[in-house]
Amino acid sequence: QVQLVESGGGLVQAGGSLRLSCAASGRTLSTYAMGWFRQAPGKEREFVAAISRNGGTTYYADSVKGRVTISRDKAKNTVYARMNSLKPEDTAVYYCAADLSWDRVVVTPDYWGQGTQVTVSS
Repeated sequence: QVQLVESGGGLVQAGGSLRLSCAASGRTLSTYAMGWFRQAPGKEREFVAAISRNGGTTYYADSVKGRVTISRDKAKNTVYARMNSLKPEDTAVYYCAADLSWDRVVVTPDYWGQGTQVTVSS
């Protein structure tokens, strides 16, 4: 079983950037397809981005396409989400997720981190 720990969240002004990190322990992340999700106050959790096990395929929600880049570093056993041009509506708790299946990682991944708060001020 893999344990996921997110970091890199914080308070940023609109138009700013953040890089979220998701570090793994227990298993090597290269075994898993990885994803990022977010949940804003009063809203359901939503998909943000995903990356395949070998990093060759990425997929983004329309709401973040062109502003978010997901990547993975096999040597560091870490997945990243680089977020640019942040908007107040990007404010949410961001969760890292993992699954052995690409199909499931974009919908209902098996493993979740505890989340990191991103707040974008206007």
